[in-house]
Amino acid sequence: MHLIKPQWLTHSGDLKDHEVYSCHVSPDGKRLVTAAGDGYVRVWSTEAILNSNNHEYTKPKQLAAVSHHSGTIHAVRFSSNNKYLASGADDKIVCVYALDPNAPTHATFGSNEAPPVENWRVIRRLIGHDNDVQDIGWSFDSSILVSVGLDSKVVVWSGHSFEKLKTLSNHQSHVKGVTFDPANKYFATASDDRTIKVYRFNSPPTNATQQDQVNNFMLEHTITAPFQTSPLTTYFRRCSWSPDGAHIAAANATNGPVSSVAILARGTWDGDISLVGHEGPVEVAAFSPRLFYKDPPKEIDGTVYQPTVTIVACAGQDKCLSVWNTSFPRPFMISQELAGKSISDLAWAPGGEVLYATSLDGSILTLVFEPGELGYPASLDENDKTLSKFGAGRRVGIVEGTDALLLEESAKSGELKGVQGRMGALMGDGGAAQPPTITTNGANGATTSTGLTNGTTTPAVPAEPPADQRVEKLKQRVTVTKEGKKRIAPMLVSSSSGVGESSLPQTQLISAAATSVGRSDNPHNILDLSKPYDGFPKGGLASMLVGNKRKFAEIEGDEDRQVERRLAATVRPGGAAIVLNSENGLVPPAAAASKTNEHEPARILRPAIVNPSLSVSQVRLAVPKVRSVIVRTMDGSEPPQQNGVDPNTGKAELTETVMLEARNATGPSRTGRFQDHDPVRISCTKKGQALWQDYLPKAVLLVTGNTNFFAAACEDGSVYAWSPAGRRTLNAMILEAQPVIMDCRGWWLMAISAVGMCYVWNLKDMSAPHPPISVAPILDIAAHTQGPHLTKSPGIVFARLNTEGRIIVAMSNGDGYTYNPDMYIWQRISEPWFAVGSQYWNTTDSSLGNIRSTQDKNAPKEKDDQVSLENISAGIIPSLERNTTNQFLLQGRAFYLQRLIKALISAEGYETFESCVSVAHLENRVAAAKTLGAREEFKIYLSMYVKRIGAEGLKGKIEELLRSLSGDLIAEDEDESKETEKADDTTCGWKKEDLLKEAVLILGKHRDLQRITVPYARLLGIIHENQQQDEAMVTDL
Repeated sequence: MHLIKPQWLTHSGDLKDHEVYSCHVSPDGKRLVTAAGDGYVRVWSTEAILNSNNHEYTKPKQLAAVSHHSGTIHAVRFSSNNKYLASGADDKIVCVYALDPNAPTHATFGSNEAPPVENWRVIRRLIGHDNDVQDIGWSFDSSILVSVGLDSKVVVWSGHSFEKLKTLSNHQSHVKGVTFDPANKYFATASDDRTIKVYRFNSPPTNATQQDQVNNFMLEHTITAPFQTSPLTTYFRRCSWSPDGAHIAAANATNGPVSSVAILARGTWDGDISLVGHEGPVEVAAFSPRLFYKDPPKEIDGTVYQPTVTIVACAGQDKCLSVWNTSFPRPFMISQELAGKSISDLAWAPGGEVLYATSLDGSILTLVFEPGELGYPASLDENDKTLSKFGAGRRVGIVEGTDALLLEESAKSGELKGVQGRMGALMGDGGAAQPPTITTNGANGATTSTGLTNGTTTPAVPAEPPADQRVEKLKQRVTVTKEGKKRIAPMLVSSSSGVGESSLPQTQLISAAATSVGRSDNPHNILDLSKPYDGFPKGGLASMLVGNKRKFAEIEGDEDRQVERRLAATVRPGGAAIVLNSENGLVPPAAAASKTNEHEPARILRPAIVNPSLSVSQVRLAVPKVRSVIVRTMDGSEPPQQNGVDPNTGKAELTETVMLEARNATGPSRTGRFQDHDPVRISCTKKGQALWQDYLPKAVLLVTGNTNFFAAACEDGSVYAWSPAGRRTLNAMILEAQPVIMDCRGWWLMAISAVGMCYVWNLKDMSAPHPPISVAPILDIAAHTQGPHLTKSPGIVFARLNTEGRIIVAMSNGDGYTYNPDMYIWQRISEPWFAVGSQYWNTTDSSLGNIRSTQDKNAPKEKDDQVSLENISAGIIPSLERNTTNQFLLQGRAFYLQRLIKALISAEGYETFESCVSVAHLENRVAAAKTLGAREEFKIYLSMYVKRIGAEGLKGKIEELLRSLSGDLIAEDEDESKETEKADDTTCGWKKEDLLKEAVLILGKHRDLQRITVPYARLLGIIHENQQQDEAMVTDL
C-alpha cells in the first residue's frame, strides 16, 4: 500500500485549508467529488490523482467547482446510474446536479477559480429539512434519494422526478448517517438517539407521487444494543452495507467502555460481532464494493468455488485508519496519525483497491493497495450471485399466475408516458417539454382526431407558436453608452420567462378568472355556473338566525351559565380578509380591477323597505339597497364603458351587446306623497338603439337575464320576466319577502328571498323542479337556534345555477353545498375538514383546469347559453374547494383545526387518521361529481380514488367498487329486461365497462390484489388483448 497526498488536492482558503467533510467516487471511477467548509463541491480527476508523481502528466486535475449552497456542505454522493450528483449542506437544502455536455466557457464571475472543464449545473433544489442536512444516499437502482439531518427527519425523494415521496420522523434526535442495501430492499439510518433504524422499501416507479407511497418506506427494525453508551460527540455516524448484503458496519458503537464498530447481521439485526481497537469514537465505516478471494482464483469449468471475503475500512476521531478483512479477527492494516484532525469520510473506488479519505484538517488522502494485498477481486457476477439470495432484482410478492403477470405488464404499459415531458420541464429543456394538451369532454364526433383514450377525444398537437413580439423587441433594443457608442442591451432571462406555459401543475388557490391568461372570460368557458353581474359584499351576503329561547335563566340545571358561555364563544368575528369579492369571484387585491367600466355610476338611493315577516322569521338575509341604475348584459359580460371611444377611429364605440337597464326614480314625488314616485323604467338597448321599453310600479332591486329571457325583482317581492323581444311571458310571481339573490342559467331562474326561501323555475315549460326550500340548514341553524338572541351565521359568498338547474351555494365559513332535487336535501360538497386533514387538497389533476367542450372551438360563448351534456358541472367541485381555501385557510380561521389535526397525526391510536381522511375526501369528490353529473370530473376523481385504495391495499373497498362497476357483466339473473340493462349500463355518462377496465388496469400492478383483479381482467378480455398486441406491453424496468 502506498499513500498519495498531492499538494493541489485541497479546498484551499486564505489562511488555511477548509475542513473537508465528505467525498465520493463516481460509478465509472473517473471522478472524485469532495465537499468542504468553503461551500464548494469540487470534482477531481482520479486519473490525475493517481498520476500526481508523473511530471509529464498534463491533463486537467480539477474538473469543476460549483457553489450553490450558502453554508458548509456535509455530504456529496454520485447516483448509482452515474447521471446525477447530490449534495447536502447546513443551509437545509439538498442540491441535485447533472453534467451538461456543453462545456462551460468561463469561471464563476468574481472567483479566483480556474476555468472548469466540466459543466455541472443544478437541476433541482430539494427543500424539506428544518435543520442541517448531515448525510445523503442513493439507492442502488437510483430510484430514490434519501437525506437525513439534524431535524431528526429522514426525507425520501424520487430519483426520477425528485418530488418528495415521504418524510419519516421515527428518530428522536439528530440523524447523522444513511446506507443502502445493495439488494435494494432496505436502507438504514443512524441517529444520536443511539439507534439504527432499518426501513423496508420497494423501488417506486418513475411517476410515483406522495400519495402512492403511503405504504412504502416502512420501519422494519430498530437496533439499540450496540449503541446504548455511544458518545454524542461525533460529527457523523456513517455506516456501510457490505457488498454481499449480509452485514452492516455501524460506526460509533461501543463494546463496554471501548469504542468499536458493530457488525450487524441482516435479518436478525444482531450486533454480536465488534471491531475493537480504535481509541476514539469511529465516525465512518466503508465496505469495499468488491468481494475478494483470499487466494488466487482457480476456475473449474468456468466457475470459482472458493469462499469470498469482504473488506471494511474504519476511521474517526482518533485520526487512525484501520482496514479489516472478515477472515481475520484483527485488522491487517492500521495507519496511525494519518491526519491532523478527525477523519470525516471514506470512499472506495469501484475497483475496490483504492481508498479515498477526507479529514477536518483539510487534507484529502488516497490509499492505493497493491494487487493481492487485500486479496483477489471477484467478478461482479459473484456480487450478483450473492445478492440474488436476498431477492435482488426480484419483485416483491408472489405472482398469481401467467394471467396476473400479463395484467401487471398491462398496468405498467402507460407509466412512462409523460415522464419525459415532465423531466424536460424540470431540467429547463424547452425541447423536451411536451406541449400541454387540453382535455376535451364534448361529443367524440365533433373532432377529426382518430386517437381515442377512454372515451375522451384528444385534439391534435398544436403547431409551434410564433415568436413573441415582446421578446423580439427586447432582443433588438439599442442603448447608447456614455461614450456615445450604440450597443444592443442584454435581455434578462426573466423577461421571457412568462412567454411559454409550463407543463407542471399550476396552483389552484386563486380563482380561474384571475389566473387564466388569454382565456375567454365567458363564464361557460370557466365552469358550468352562471356568473351574475351583481357582486356580493365582502365576506358574503350577511345572514342572521333568531333563537327560540329568550332567556338563559330558562335553561334548567345551568346555574353556572355554561350554555351561555359556550354559545357566546361560538360567535367570533372572522379574520381580516386578504381576498376581495368581485363580479369574477374571489381575487387578490392586486388582481381586482378598478371599477371604472360601469355604464353609469349607480347611486345608493335608500335602504329597501323590508317585509314585516322578517321580524318573526328565524332566518334573515341582508337586503340590497335601492340603486339609481342597474345594468345587465345579455351574455353576462361587463357593461361597456360610459362614453367609450374607439382608439382607432376616435368615434364613439358601439358594441353588439344587448343590455337591460332598470332606472329607479330619483326625483321628488310629483304629488307630494312618497308612495307616488315615478315608475321604474325598464329599457333594452343594442348599439345605443332602444329595442323595447316597459315600466314597473315598484323600485327594482335585482336584474338578471340571458339569451332566453330577462327578469327583474322588485322591492315588494314581485318577480317579472320578459322574452328577448320584451313580451311578458308570465304574470308577476310574488314572494313572501324581498328577493336578495337572483340568478339565471339557460331557461332556469333562481331567486332567494330575505327570509331564506330559495325558488327555482323553468321558464320554458313554466314549472319548478322542486318546492321552495329554505337555506336555513346550510346556515348552521341546527347549531344556533338554541341561542337566546340574534346570532351572526355564515354569509353566502355566491349562489348560482348550473345548466341542470341545480343550486350551488358557497359559504363564508368555507363550506360548499348543492341541493339534490331527487332526494329533497342539501348536500355538502366541500368543507374545511378536508382542507386541513386531506393529502389531496389543492392537488386537483391539472387536466381539470383545461376542461372545455369540443363543440366550443374557441367561440366567445356557447349557443343559446347552453353547454353540452358532457360539460355539465365542469369545474364546480374545484371552484367550491377554492372558495374553502380562500375563506378558511387564507383568512387564518384554520389555526386551531390545524393544531388539532397536527396533534392527532402523532397521537397514539390515530396512526391511520391522515390516510382515512384522504380516502374519505376522494370518496366525497366522487360522490359529488356523480350528484352534479360532472362527467369528466367523475372519471378523474374515480381514477385518483382507485389509485389510492390500491396503494393502501383496501381489499374490501376494492372488491365492492369493482362489483358495483361490473354491473350486468356478471349478472346472475338472465331474465332482466333489455330496458333495465340499458338504463344501468352507464354511470355519470360513462360506460361502466370502460370504467371497470380502467380501474382493473390501475390495480393490476399490485400483486397482493391480483386475486381480486385477475377474474375481472379475464372477463373484460384485457389479458387476451395484450397477448395479441405484444408491442403495447412494457416489461418491468
